[in-house]
Amino acid sequence: MLKAKLGMSPIAWWNDDLPELSEDVTIEECLRQSRGAGFTGMELGQRFPRDPDEMLPILKAADVTLCGGWFSGTLVNEDMEVNKDAIRPMIELFKAVDAPCIVYGECGNTIQGDRAMPLDRKPVLSDDEMAAYGRKLTAFGEWCAEEGMPLVYHHHMGQVVQFQHELNAFMTNSGEGIPLLLDVGHLAFAGGDPLAAIDAHHARIRHVHTKDIRREVIDALDWSTDSFLDAVLKGAFTVPGDGSLDFEAIVQRCADHGYEGWFVVEAEQDPVKAPPLRMAEIGHAELMRVMTKAGYEVVA
Repeated sequence: MLKAKLGMSPIAWWNDDLPELSEDVTIEECLRQSRGAGFTGMELGQRFPRDPDEMLPILKAADVTLCGGWFSGTLVNEDMEVNKDAIRPMIELFKAVDAPCIVYGECGNTIQGDRAMPLDRKPVLSDDEMAAYGRKLTAFGEWCAEEGMPLVYHHHMGQVVQFQHELNAFMTNSGEGIPLLLDVGHLAFAGGDPLAAIDAHHARIRHVHTKDIRREVIDALDWSTDSFLDAVLKGAFTVPGDGSLDFEAIVQRCADHGYEGWFVVEAEQDPVKAPPLRMAEIGHAELMRVMTKAGYEVVA
């Protein structure tokens, strides 16, 4: 039987890019609510301590493990040594708390956090630039693994790898040294097909973000005026079971290809309009339903 674990991101409780979309809750309360909903993992958030001696007791008290966390990489426009220096403390922290991976998000030239930049202004790489970028990420991923902590690459709205053809090009031009984080919500937002992505790249998928979308919100966006953060504020994302994606088909396709590992709910929303505990309960119930049907054993 395939084995999987269920985690959440604290972005349901507080948003690093949109502070106005944040509940005034402590890390302890965030972990208590997510664990109460059934999740045994939590990705890193801005309110987490960065000292393992402080973090581990908090995680243990909540009966939760750290299941990943975002690193803002800049390899598209800065050199390897700058990024190595930036990620070293995170590698040491993640090793100390036995996290499975660091999530690489490309923040060089990104528009994801700029409300003045409409969706159609995202950075674009030429074929030669994408080839060089893929080689650079592979080398960086190999170095991180040698240091004791693997990376997973997060394709993302507003970044250089957003559309499905960009993801395909990145995967073609990179190697095993940089595994993939599949975010079905970001891919669907960009007009992509999550099932096709799983079929094409399953051999390198090592982490899955189960973000759902509200199709009616995304279809109503004006890409020439609306920014990514505008889309978030309008409610583009939600949790499985509350949106438009067919997670029964998505999880089944992961199972068909033998994926085992973390499925993480990461859905930035307004916590006033979408109470985090209720959203966590909806997401957990839907994932348990579809994962059980697909033959997964969900383990702690």
